[in-house]
Amino acid sequence: MMETVMNTNTLPEFLFKMIPTEKVRVKEIDGMIQLMPVKENADCPLRGLAADSTLTVEKFLAMTHDEKEMRQ
Repeated sequence: MMETVMNTNTLPEFLFKMIPTEKVRVKEIDGMIQLMPVKENADCPLRGLAADSTLTVEKFLAMTHDEKEMRQ
């Protein structure tokens, strides 16, 4: 199985008109090719355990830095 994301501008015109997004996910399974629209969302909410977290990248890096110093 192979999967990739491509720009819709590279598709033939009739497919380009059918797809409402700028990118599509292309997946090949057993000789069948699937094109799935990819919606790009600038506002990507955290999910799972991090959904209600206030942990930032900076806080995480500071925590891991402190842990490394404690191990030495």
